[in-house]
Amino acid sequence: MAVKVIHPGLSTTVQDLGRPGYYHLGIPLSGGMDRFALRVANMLVGNDEGAAVLEAVFMGPELEFTAPATVAVTGGDLPPKLNGDERPGWEAFPVKAGDRLSFGFLKSGARVFIAVSGGIDVPVKLGSRSTYTLGALGGHEGRALKAGDELPVGMGGPGKGSVPGALRRMPGNPAELRMLPGLYWHRITAESGRRFFADTWKVAPEADRIGYRFRGGTALDFVPREQPFGAGSNPSNIVDACYPYGSIQVPGGTEPIVLHRDAVSGGGYMMLGCVISADMDLIGQLQPHAAARFVEVTMEQALAARHDRQAALQRVRDHLGR
Repeated sequence: MAVKVIHPGLSTTVQDLGRPGYYHLGIPLSGGMDRFALRVANMLVGNDEGAAVLEAVFMGPELEFTAPATVAVTGGDLPPKLNGDERPGWEAFPVKAGDRLSFGFLKSGARVFIAVSGGIDVPVKLGSRSTYTLGALGGHEGRALKAGDELPVGMGGPGKGSVPGALRRMPGNPAELRMLPGLYWHRITAESGRRFFADTWKVAPEADRIGYRFRGGTALDFVPREQPFGAGSNPSNIVDACYPYGSIQVPGGTEPIVLHRDAVSGGGYMMLGCVISADMDLIGQLQPHAAARFVEVTMEQALAARHDRQAALQRVRDHLGR
C-alpha cells in the first residue's frame, strides 16, 4: 500500500519518536514535536507507539489512499475530512482505496499527527524514520513532502476507538512551561530572574522545529563581569558550551529561545535553564502570538511531572485496551 500526496500542506514531514544517541555529533533527536499526540495516534490505528506518522503544521495535506487502512488524526484541532466529509479528531476511522483525506482550517493548536495502520514505511536512517530537514536526513528523501510523493505503508492490524477530551493534553492560555534554572542562572540579577518568571511572554513568528522564540517580557539584567577569553562581547555570550534539549538561551538578553527537536547541539549563548521534558510537547502546539509563562520547578518536581506524563499515557492505553 502507498499514500499519495496530492497537496503537501504548509510543511508536512515523516516523524516518529526520533533518533537519540547522536546529539554529541551534532545530529539532533528530531521526531514528533508533540510525542504524546504521536503515540496516541499510533495507538488508535493499532501501530506500535513509535511507528512513523505524518506531522503537519498549521495546514493539513491532501492525501489519497491506494488500499484499505485505518487512519487517526491527533494533536491540534485541524478538522480531518474524508472525501469532503468532516471526521472527528482523536478517533480511528477506516479508509478505502481511492479515498482522499483533507483538512479544514486550524481552530487551535499548531500541529496534527496523521497515523496510518502499518506506519509510514520509509527507510530507517540511524535508527529512525524521522525527518531532519536541515541535514537532509531520514523521512522521505530527507525533506518535507511535495505533491506527487508516494509514501509506502507497512502491513497493519485493526485499529479502533477514540480518546475523550479528558485524556488529551493541550496547552492552556497562557501556557505554563515549567523549567529548571541552569548553570548560567547566576549571570543575571536576582530581580531580573524574578521578572522573568513573573512576565507573560508571547510566541514570536520565528517558531519552528529548531526552536521557539518568545518576546514581550522584560529584558534581562546581567551581573557585570569581565568577559572570558573566547566569549563574545555581549553579556549573553559565553565560551561555547553544549545545549541541552529544551534549553533556553536569550541572545542579547531580550528574547528567550527554547531549543526543540531539530536544535543545534552547542554554541556561544548562555542558557537560563531547561524546559522540563514533560512540557516540551506543549510548546509544539503553540501558535505564533500565543501567551506563555515560565514556571520555576525543582528537580524533584520535574521528575514527578515526568511520572505524571507517563501515567497519562498509561490511562490512554487502558482506555483503548492496549
